Amino acid sequence: MPPFSQTLSSLTDVARPRCLALLAVLAMAAFPSSANARIRGYDGVWNVIFATTRGNCSSGYSVPFTVTGSRVSSAGGGRVSGRVNRSGTVAVQVSVGASHASGGGRLAGVNGAGSWRGIISGDQCSGTWHATRT
Repeated sequence: MPPFSQTLSSLTDVARPRCLALLAVLAMAAFPSSANARIRGYDGVWNVIFATTRGNCSSGYSVPFTVTGSRVSSAGGGRVSGRVNRSGTVAVQVSVGASHASGGGRLAGVNGAGSWRGIISGDQCSGTWHATRT
């Protein structure tokens, strides 16, 4: 039977690579990939205010939406669907009753901006939007 110190040394030699591999897996789980972290950076509820620049539509419509990962959905106040990519570029479709619009733009930090076009209360309109994360 080998001496205790030799047995302990050989166990440590076997356990060390496994321990390092386990630590690497735990570190990867604790720190998401940079792509996921960047997308997750837009998560939250955003309040979007629409301004009309063309057409006979009222300005100041406000629609909240939620970003979860790359998905944009409604946070109340109508149907909202869309996607946001890693760089913050967003494409969204919104409908409230018979009114509907689509828009695109960019989210950055706690703000966002872009343009939209659609049919609001029967009138064809277009304009800009500004968003703030709450």
